[in-house]
Amino acid sequence: MLIRFTEKGLYVETAGVYIDPWKPVAKALITHGHSDHARWGHSQYICVESSVPILKHRLGDIIVSGKKFAETFSINGVEFSFHPAGHIIGSAQIRVAHKGEVWVVSGDYKVENDGISEAFEPVACQHFITESTFGLPVFKWKPQSQVFDDMMEWWQRNASDKRTSLISAYSLGKAQRILKGLSSDWPGPVYAHGAIFSIHEILKTEGWDLPEILPMPPGMEVPDIHQALVIAPPGAIGSSWQNDLKIQFQQPPADGWECGVPAEEVL
Repeated sequence: MLIRFTEKGLYVETAGVYIDPWKPVAKALITHGHSDHARWGHSQYICVESSVPILKHRLGDIIVSGKKFAETFSINGVEFSFHPAGHIIGSAQIRVAHKGEVWVVSGDYKVENDGISEAFEPVACQHFITESTFGLPVFKWKPQSQVFDDMMEWWQRNASDKRTSLISAYSLGKAQRILKGLSSDWPGPVYAHGAIFSIHEILKTEGWDLPEILPMPPGMEVPDIHQALVIAPPGAIGSSWQNDLKIQFQQPPADGWECGVPAEEVL
C-alpha cells in the first residue's frame, strides 16, 4: 500500500514523508495553511508556493519549500505533485505516484469556483483519499451568488438604519471569500479584526486581488463606524474584544449563511 494511516497521519512509507501529519515528523507535505492541516513542529515543510507566506506567518521560523501547481518532484523514487483544491488560497490536492500506482489526497476542497482560490481540478488516479466534512446528502447549500446577494442586502439595510453589521468568518479562507464575493457597491467601510487584517495584508502583498479594508482599532464607538461592516473570527464573537468596542452590532440571521453545491453533484 503506497499510503497508509499511522498514529502521526497519512504516511508514504517508500518516500519517508507524511501528508498533513498531526504529530511532529521529519518531512511533511502540507495541503493548505489551516491549523488542522499545517501544524507546528515538523523539521521540514513542503507546500504550494502560494502557501509559503501563510505557513511562515502562522508557524514562525520554519524550514519550508514551495512548489508550483503540477510541478513534479521526486522523493526516494516516489513522484509527488500539487494540484488546485479550490478550498482557500494555496490549497492543494497531493498526487502520489510510484510504479504505476497513483493516489490523490484531496485535503479540504470545494468544486465551486469562488473567484479567488485556485479553482478545483480533477486529478486522475486509482485511489482517492477525500475529506468529507459536508459529504452527506443532507447538506444542500444555496448558490454562492445568492448568498452574497443576501449578505449585501442585509448590510445595506443595516447601513440605511445606521447600524453596524458584524460577520464572523475564519481569518484564512472564509474572510477573503466573503470580501471578494460581496459586490463593489459597498454601503460603508469594512473593518477587520487583527487576525483577519494581518492575513489579508499578507495576501495582498503577495499579489492577490483583494479589496481594501481597515484594521479595527481599539476603543471605537458607534459614531465612528455606523454603516460599516466588521468582520471577525468566530472566537472573537462575544469575547472581550467585542465587548471592549462598546458597539451594538447587528448580527446575521440565526441560520447564518453557507454556500456550495449539493453533495450529490460532488460525488
